[in-house]
Amino acid sequence: MKLHEAVGKRILEYCKEQDITPNKLCTKSGIIQSTVNSIFSGRSKNPKLETIYNLCIGLGITLEEFFASDLFINLDD
Repeated sequence: MKLHEAVGKRILEYCKEQDITPNKLCTKSGIIQSTVNSIFSGRSKNPKLETIYNLCIGLGITLEEFFASDLFINLDD
């Protein structure tokens, strides 16, 4: 799995866990919908750390919690 794919899957995991829609996450994090859609669709191959950080704020988690997942182990180059 590529890093950008893992990021998208991780965001979706937290949305499902917290029972919020990606649209609601955008509102809570201040990230525009098209940016999140680009991450989910894979069009964004290198999402900015600042974007991930703001999404984490919207999810009420830290970057450490976000990246503490097996999704980020053995990523493809």
